[in-house]
Amino acid sequence: MLSRTLLGTARRVPVKSQLIRSGNRTYSSAETNLHGAQDNAFNRERAAVKQHAADSSGLWRKLSIYAVVPALLLAGANAYKLWHEHWEHESHRPPPSERPQYEYLNLRAKAFPWGNGDKTLFWNDEINYKAANDE
Repeated sequence: MLSRTLLGTARRVPVKSQLIRSGNRTYSSAETNLHGAQDNAFNRERAAVKQHAADSSGLWRKLSIYAVVPALLLAGANAYKLWHEHWEHESHRPPPSERPQYEYLNLRAKAFPWGNGDKTLFWNDEINYKAANDE
């Protein structure tokens, strides 16, 4: 066969028939218990898909346990560390009443429909501060 290929006398197979043969090859070797009318291309391909799913599910289970869980733990530990570093940094700032009150902070066009109408929905008294206006 190699000598025929080198000499150019090898039989040329049309591309379409090569594709059909290669498509059949994916499931023709699958062991199935199909007999008679049940043994058709659709059922063989379906059995091959089921076999592939069974084979690849083990890989995804291992990835989920041995890669994702440790990555989540590391990300959680990093977030915990950053959270505490942030609040440590915040503890060195002056209290909110001593910070400058810029004119663009806490602008209100109209009162909010909850509470006293001056605080936003996510107002936090430990973080947010609004100086009392005498106007």
